[in-house]
Amino acid sequence: MKHYALENRTLALRGWFQAFVKTLSNSIGNLEDGKQLISSGSVGANYIEANESLGRKDFMMKIKTCRRDTKETRSWFRLVEPDQEQEQGRSRLVNETDELMKIFDAIFPKSEER
Repeated sequence: MKHYALENRTLALRGWFQAFVKTLSNSIGNLEDGKQLISSGSVGANYIEANESLGRKDFMMKIKTCRRDTKETRSWFRLVEPDQEQEQGRSRLVNETDELMKIFDAIFPKSEER
């Protein structure tokens, strides 16, 4: 199996989501938004699939999916209601999703040129 730094980074993101969600208050909004954040671990799973793609078109489709899932994750992070202590953690995770989105945005046009 090939190992890529981005693959490890996307997989680590899910663990960070889980740890963050566990710290949120149990408001109805946080419970529902937290469920969506936990399911955002699909970014890492889709990136693994991209690395194991069957060809260029398959790779491009998986990268598009990663980009879409990352944008969705960023939206869910903006909806949760952290307290002041949790705000720094949320900001770090929003920044990480922003960086990943930029990486996927950069990968996609380059893969179209091949």
